[in-house]
Amino acid sequence: MDADHFVPNTDDGDILLLDKPLTWTSFDVVKKIRAAGKFKKIGHAGTLDPLATGLLVCCTGKKTKTIDSIQGADKEYVATFVLGATTASFDLESEVITTEPTPLAPALAQVEQAIERLTGPQEQIPPIFSAVMVNGTRAYELARKGKEVELKAKPISIYTFELLAYDYPTLRARIVCSKGTYIRSLARDLGMDLGTGAYLSELRRTRIGNFTVEDSWPVAKLAQHLHGLRAQLAPPPPTATDLQTIDGQVG
Repeated sequence: MDADHFVPNTDDGDILLLDKPLTWTSFDVVKKIRAAGKFKKIGHAGTLDPLATGLLVCCTGKKTKTIDSIQGADKEYVATFVLGATTASFDLESEVITTEPTPLAPALAQVEQAIERLTGPQEQIPPIFSAVMVNGTRAYELARKGKEVELKAKPISIYTFELLAYDYPTLRARIVCSKGTYIRSLARDLGMDLGTGAYLSELRRTRIGNFTVEDSWPVAKLAQHLHGLRAQLAPPPPTATDLQTIDGQVG
């Protein structure tokens, strides 16, 4: 769908596919589009971390009822992992800690075997820097205060873990996974399997269910278009004749 010709459906609502920029929170995107379109009801169907980019599905009006079903769909990502180091958050939100002693670079065959072992149904422990609730508090809030956080493993599935490129220490892969999967945790598990440590350096979500990032709109472009639509639909300012009529001086 072309954003230049998009007109919001005020009766039934819309499913909006957006390409979340780097460093934006998912709520930043919702806030921007809500303000631009003056939507009374809008939400997103699956959080993306600030350091991730790619597909964010937003629903407006009555279409917000579809959010749960969209969230439950499988998701596809393209991820870049760095071996030989770790971070507390398993991504670049935290300081990089080099693994000591310096590990040997795994051979390609070793990497492929580790990826195979991490493919399929499994129990995954979420990162402590996550929105998982711990006794009524978000885990990341506790972690940022330096408090110990113990999270329980949750069942997830990695349907596809395809190696796209490997040049130590960098590994790039395409991943298709179930709802609730943390790619940052997958980075941790990959590093543990290889004995090198690892963290996620780049993440892009490319698909949720049947929705793809190729069909998404840049946030700024859609926001600008919605502002333009509102300007077109706004009533014209009153003319001098209109003001005279209101004052009872004409007719």
